[in-house]
Amino acid sequence: MKYDALIIGSGPAGGTAALLLAKAGWSVAVVEKAKFPRRKVCGEFISATSLPLFQELGIARPFFELAGPEVREVGLFAGKTVLVAEMPRPRNSNEIWGRALGREHLDTLLLTGAAAAGAQFWQPCMAVELQRDNESFICKIAAGEAMKELRARVVIAAHGSWERGALPTHTIYRAPRPSDMFAFKAHFRECDLPPELMPLLVFPGGYGGMVHSDSERVSFSCCIRRDYLQRIRRETPDSKAAEAVLQHIKVSCSGVCEALSRARLENTWLSVGPIRPGFRKRYLQGIFLLGNAAGEAHPIVAEGISMAIQSAWLLCERLIARQQEVLTGRAIEAVGRDYSSVWKASFAPHIRAAALFAHLAMRPGSAAMLLPILKLFPQVLTLGAKLSGKAKQVITVPHPLVS
Repeated sequence: MKYDALIIGSGPAGGTAALLLAKAGWSVAVVEKAKFPRRKVCGEFISATSLPLFQELGIARPFFELAGPEVREVGLFAGKTVLVAEMPRPRNSNEIWGRALGREHLDTLLLTGAAAAGAQFWQPCMAVELQRDNESFICKIAAGEAMKELRARVVIAAHGSWERGALPTHTIYRAPRPSDMFAFKAHFRECDLPPELMPLLVFPGGYGGMVHSDSERVSFSCCIRRDYLQRIRRETPDSKAAEAVLQHIKVSCSGVCEALSRARLENTWLSVGPIRPGFRKRYLQGIFLLGNAAGEAHPIVAEGISMAIQSAWLLCERLIARQQEVLTGRAIEAVGRDYSSVWKASFAPHIRAAALFAHLAMRPGSAAMLLPILKLFPQVLTLGAKLSGKAKQVITVPHPLVS
């Protein structure tokens, strides 16, 4: 079967790309390994900088109906310290604040919109092989024992950063290191966390966050170093990994202990890792990369979903503007260079700021030195949120890509 575009992965990046291209009249195939709706290790917060784009995507109304309350405050829970400051107001946006929505809802909204626009989903299916054939690609997909070949002029890899496989964009195995970060995520009910507050949690060996999400749930997510995780497991051999990590955080952060004093866990913990913050290729051998496959900020800044959606917008804006040239093979390299450049200009500051914040949070000496300053000037938290991407919009004036 032949398509204009083949998208591998349908998280926020792949779903946004599928929706935009399908609305522009492209024939789009999406290959997704998981059944939807699905839970995902993710902090769930979406910055206000991305919300104007939801209007153009056609999912604004259901998003605001489902999402949690407006997040107007940023905080810090570290040791016995509990600090609160204002969330920076996004430029060119006087009435919109960031909110959180579970991935089982967000991904499904994008999938439903893309399917309604004409995108075809191969799900659950795995992309197991990708080869260049003259001016197009041939992708072999597998659903159990059944195999099928899809052909497309444009290939977009939006499969995340820890996906392993035979594709040229898949993760290359790397020997384990003590500094590797593992992520955990769960939902809690009956929490005593103020509804407008999203605190950063700082504890020995890691960091995390909490935010009110949909359906009156609080989303709790954290990352912890491999060596600290191993130490905690040795100290609590009878506990599961996630439970041991949560207990470690409660002992280290009185704010977390108070917020979860009456809380009850909903469903089960999720975990993934090691995560791979940093820069990667945005264009590789004729393939465009989106979301975490292109580059990933430490989750400490809670910008993963926003970066994924915005990167898809930046790419599709360029593909659609040069649609005829791209689909005849005359402009793919030029679009690849342009997209790679604008991606770096847009997101490199977020990634670098996140790396700095994560480094400071995980070094006990640095955290101890900074806490007295933060207590005197909690507005520094607002500045940190600005630097991480909470105020500057990548797409400054949203406009329809399709008339």
